[in-house]
Amino acid sequence: MTTLTLIGKPDCHLCDVASEVIDAVVAELPDAAAEQIEIAEVSIADDPALYELWWEKIPVVLIDGEHHAHWRVSPDRLRLALEESVRAVALSDQKESR
Repeated sequence: MTTLTLIGKPDCHLCDVASEVIDAVVAELPDAAAEQIEIAEVSIADDPALYELWWEKIPVVLIDGEHHAHWRVSPDRLRLALEESVRAVALSDQKESR
């Protein structure tokens, strides 16, 4: 499973735009890939540690805990990163099942 985390806050226009880009990109992926992506949205308003780390860069997108983007999300770059992550997880699962 690939986890995409969107870090933002309420009433953040760029966060709303990032969420829309994420939803559109995931919707365009083949069903088998999209089903392997878990999307989590977290708010810096609810977590002081996240606030301290990211307050000046939101929205922030993490893929499997690694920084992917902040402020603006490129649909093409996100699509490639998600496809790569889903492929890597599938290969890892295949190796483990041997």
